[in-house]
Amino acid sequence: MVDIRNLFVSFKKTTVLNNISFKLKPNTIVGLVGESGSGKSITSKAIMGLLSKEATVKGEIFLNKTDLISLHEKEFQQIRGRKISMIFQEPMSSLNPSMTCGKQVAEILKAHTKLSSSVIKNEVISLFEKVKLPRAAQIFDAYPHQISGGQKQRVMIAIALACKPDFLIADEPTTALDVTVQKEIILLLKEIQKETKMGILFISHDLNLVSEIADEIIVMYKGNIIEKGTVNNVFKNPTENYTKALINSKPSLDVRFKKLPTVSDFIANSVTNDLYTKEERASFHEKLYNNTPLLEIKNLHKEYISSSFLFSKPTIVKAVNNVTFSVFEGETLGLVGESGCGKTTLGRTILQIEKASSGQIFYKGFDITELNKSQQQELKKEIQLIFQDPFSSLNPRITVGKAILEPMEVHQILSTKEERIAYVYELLEKVGLQKEHFNRYPHEFSGGQRQRIGIARTIALQPKLIICDESVSALDVSVQAQVLNLLNELKQEFGFTYIFISHDLSVVKYMSDQLIVMNKGEIEEMNDADEIYENPKKTYTKSLINAIPKGI
Repeated sequence: MVDIRNLFVSFKKTTVLNNISFKLKPNTIVGLVGESGSGKSITSKAIMGLLSKEATVKGEIFLNKTDLISLHEKEFQQIRGRKISMIFQEPMSSLNPSMTCGKQVAEILKAHTKLSSSVIKNEVISLFEKVKLPRAAQIFDAYPHQISGGQKQRVMIAIALACKPDFLIADEPTTALDVTVQKEIILLLKEIQKETKMGILFISHDLNLVSEIADEIIVMYKGNIIEKGTVNNVFKNPTENYTKALINSKPSLDVRFKKLPTVSDFIANSVTNDLYTKEERASFHEKLYNNTPLLEIKNLHKEYISSSFLFSKPTIVKAVNNVTFSVFEGETLGLVGESGCGKTTLGRTILQIEKASSGQIFYKGFDITELNKSQQQELKKEIQLIFQDPFSSLNPRITVGKAILEPMEVHQILSTKEERIAYVYELLEKVGLQKEHFNRYPHEFSGGQRQRIGIARTIALQPKLIICDESVSALDVSVQAQVLNLLNELKQEFGFTYIFISHDLSVVKYMSDQLIVMNKGEIEEMNDADEIYENPKKTYTKSLINAIPKGI
C-alpha cells in the first residue's frame, strides 16, 4: 500500500531524513519509534505532503502506486483526508476552538462527498458512536473546550476516519493522555483497523506502547532507520544499543534502580544496574517518618460551580473532597490518578493559587490558608512549582538567564546582581546546561533542555517543597529518564521535598516513597509506593496498573 524509497528531506543545508526506505502492507500496523528529533514526524509530514516550502524532498513515496511527491497541491487535496489521513499529537491545538466538534468532522465529508447536510450530520453522529464518544448527539454541538482530552482525541480520530481512508498515520496520538484513556484509544484503533482493513503507521517514542499495537517496528535515530523487524524480534532481540535504551529507559515496575539508564549510557556501554534493596528503603523511611511533618493537609475541600452544555443549571463540582495526608521533609510523595481526579487542583490549592473551600493546610506548623498577602509572598519562596509544559511556562521574549534571574531579584536571593548571575551560571551547569546558554532564548532549546531550565528557575529560590505537576509527561522516555535522575540528584544535594504529580504510575512509583491514588477528588488508596503496586487494594488502582504498557 505504501512504498517509501530512498527518501531524503533537508532544510537549507541540513539533512533531517537520510535515505529512508520502508513498505507498509494493507491491514497491518507499523510502529515508527525514536526520540524527538529522530525524524518520525518529518517522515509523516513528507507522506502527507505537509512539509514547508523550505524543505527539499528527494526520493519516492508511493500510495497504491501513486507517486505522492510528484503531485501538485490541488491533486494532493483530493487524496488527503480521503485516501490518506492523519491523527495529530495534540488534539487541543489541532481542533478549531471556535467551531463545534460536529462541524469540524462534517467539513471533511462536505469536501470529499456529495452527501446532504442532514445525511452528513447523521454520519458524524454515527462516527462519534464508532469512536465510543458518550452522548454523541450532544458532543456534535459541543466545542473542544467542553470535552476532556481523551474525548478530543476521539474527535480527531473521527475526523481522520470520516472518509474511510486506506492509510492512517497516528502521530503520538496518546502522549498526553492517562494510561487508562491511552489503553482505550489503542484498543479502539486496533478494532477500527480490523474492521476497515486499513494500514496504520503508528508513531511514538514509547516502544512498550508500540509493541501493544504494531505488527512491525521501525526504529529511527538522527534521521536514519537503524533497526526494523517484527515486534517480537525487535523487542526480544534488539541489535542496536539505541533500541535497547528505548526499551529500558522507562522506569521498571519490578525493580528500583538507584539511577535510571539513559540513551547515552547504553550507547557508551556504561549502564550500571545498582538497585535499592527493601532494607535500604525501610531504613530511610524509618528515619524519615520519625520526624514532624513539613506539610499537613486536613479535611481539605475545593469546590467549583460548573456550567456545561450537558446541564440545564450550574452544578457544584467537588474537585478535592475531604483530603487528609502529611508530607515529611526529604520525602517524595507521589500523587497519581486520571485527568479530572483532582491532582492538579490539590497542588494549586497547596500553592495558594486556588483558595480552599474548607479545611486546613499546615506548613511548618502554620495554617497557610489564613496568611495575608505579604506572608503569601514569602511562602512562594518556600513552596515552588515545576510546570508540565516547559515551553509555555517560559517567556519566549527573554533569555533563559533572565528568566532564572527574575524570581531571584523579586525574592532578594543573594545581595548583588553579580552574585546572582554567578549563581545562575552554577545552576545551569548543575542541571546539565552550560554558561553560554545564559543569553539564549527558549526556542533555541529542545524539550528536555527547556524542562531543565524550568527546574533551574525553580531551585534558584532555594525552596523547601517542590510540586512537580506532570513535569515529565510530555518528554521522550530517554529525556524523561535524564530529568528524573536530575530531580533525584538535586533532592539529595539540596534536601528538597517533592510532591510528584502524574498520571503515569510507573514514573510515580519510581520517584515516590509514599503514593496517593486519587479518584473523583478523593483519596482512593494511600501506602508505600512499592506496596501499592505489588498489592493494590482497590479496583480503581488495579485498573491503573493494568493499563500501563508492559511491552512483550
